[in-house]
Amino acid sequence: MNSVSNKPIYILGISAYYHDSAACLLKDGQIIAAVQEERFSRLKHDPSFPTRSIQYCLQEAGINTKDISYVGFYEKPFLKFERLLLTYLNYAPRGMASFLKAMPVWLKEKIFMKNLLLNELNYNGDLLFVEHHESHAASAFFPSPFENAAILTMDGVGEWTTTSIGAGEGNKIHLDLEMRFPHSLGLLYSAFTYYCGFRVNSGEYKLMGLAPYGEPKYTDLIYKELIDVKDDGSFRLNMDYFNYCVGLTMTNNKFHRLFGRCARKPESPIMPLDMDLASSIQEVTQDIMVKAANHAYKITGKENLCLAGGVALNCVGNGKIIEKTKFKNVWVQPAAGDAGGALGTALFIWYQYLNSPRISDGRRDLQSGSCLGPGYSDNEIEDFLKSKGIPFKKYEGESIFDQVALLIASEKVIGLVQGRMEFGPRALGNRSIIGDARSLKMQEEMNVRIKFRESFRPFAPSILKERLHDYFELPFESPYMLFVGKLKESQIDPHSRHTPLRGLDRLKVKRSSVPAITHVDYSARIQTVDRERNPFFYKIIETFNQKTGCPVIINTSFNIRGEPIVATLEDAYRCFMCTNMDYLVLNRFILDKSQQPDQHKYKKHQISQILD
Repeated sequence: MNSVSNKPIYILGISAYYHDSAACLLKDGQIIAAVQEERFSRLKHDPSFPTRSIQYCLQEAGINTKDISYVGFYEKPFLKFERLLLTYLNYAPRGMASFLKAMPVWLKEKIFMKNLLLNELNYNGDLLFVEHHESHAASAFFPSPFENAAILTMDGVGEWTTTSIGAGEGNKIHLDLEMRFPHSLGLLYSAFTYYCGFRVNSGEYKLMGLAPYGEPKYTDLIYKELIDVKDDGSFRLNMDYFNYCVGLTMTNNKFHRLFGRCARKPESPIMPLDMDLASSIQEVTQDIMVKAANHAYKITGKENLCLAGGVALNCVGNGKIIEKTKFKNVWVQPAAGDAGGALGTALFIWYQYLNSPRISDGRRDLQSGSCLGPGYSDNEIEDFLKSKGIPFKKYEGESIFDQVALLIASEKVIGLVQGRMEFGPRALGNRSIIGDARSLKMQEEMNVRIKFRESFRPFAPSILKERLHDYFELPFESPYMLFVGKLKESQIDPHSRHTPLRGLDRLKVKRSSVPAITHVDYSARIQTVDRERNPFFYKIIETFNQKTGCPVIINTSFNIRGEPIVATLEDAYRCFMCTNMDYLVLNRFILDKSQQPDQHKYKKHQISQILD
């Protein structure tokens, strides 16, 4: 079709109406842009129709909706409605409050999703619906570097499916096995997230970060009472303990009695029980992930594995898959959650529906470092700074890297905006806060004074790719910060292994040569940085290494607690001014906090910005 008309085929993929809505645009199969709506609306995990994300994607391509050949939506609404309706009927009369809350929206809008989408888009062309886990699978395999691979998707729930196993070969994927709602690893993990006082669909990272502070004391109890797991990774939950099928909470009184208390209230002190529960459910989760991955290897015979779905953001579990399965290579979709469904549905249409050829080299993925959002030129930045009367200094040539490296080495905390914004939940050096990984004080400093979040949260290291094996036990690169690996013994301080401290007091111990990124179990969520994917960020770390002999820096997302990663220059400047960051780097421009006017005005609004 394309070769006859010479007209480009534009495919718009959309995910919306649950959480992390997003849009993605392909041009003849190439990813032009992909972005989450939260970045524009400033509402974390925004589920609304991604109007601004779509506008950005079209603007990036220089087209309008009339140029779009196909629009894809990341799940099938009728199947989802069927699941909701049958679940309520099965549990009736329980769940009436939840039923009355959900049904009006479905009967008024969501069941007529086709009309809703067409009206929102002002579009009259082809609209295709792809099943939720097909979208995940497509997002996992099609951008991967592999010609063929096993596929494992795991999340809360799509329409009915909660886990699927299949394979990708060339330009086709197929899903052969599935598990169905209400038996869901994602929802099990979210139940413990809720019970430990964190917010479902956003606090799972906190639970994973809390796990190493505890002991897996409740693992056996979880297996005995809550879940029956088979050797192939399939399982059944004991639904007597859960409330999510029909209620407005994740857990019920029977669950609470099992562990001896009600759910922890948000913002209340974290107790040893919370740490031990986090450790226990993390152990169960990674055990299931490994079993499922091993079964995928057994039935597909593939040496490569592709992962997607919200559970694939559990980078500790991903690391265990590398360690405990026979797969030679593992690739995880950087936007593994629902946002990635927008990308997956667009790629599904291009390859599976249109039967377009797919070329892979077995080495480099097709996601462009996942830097697929808005970026700013030097001229745009300079115009912004001058229009706002913001003091700055511009650095030419290599001098910008020298200056940033010196600032990091002097333990300054730096906000960094350069290149295109990342697609997915991880900041990869384009919308990041960076600092010195060698600093003993930096973890608590950045958590409490910069991010305004819990002090136990670990920070990720960004390391020059070629120096990975000098510091970490990880068999291959991790460009998207989706694998946890252990520090090399040569980097660990041996005295730290004998500390009598327990719980959060373990934060005070210097554990390694790079203590700010070393978690209490001597692990780290690693990002390898290479010159090809991100030359600017690579050059910062390379210059820092030349000056200090350390090829590792701290990299955390450029946002404060409760807010999405910054998108615009205005977002970045406001976040910079509302926190205790020392410097802001915008491409080749450096802003010194001490020279900024109206600091009091920003501090007045700080408290309202950091509340969940």
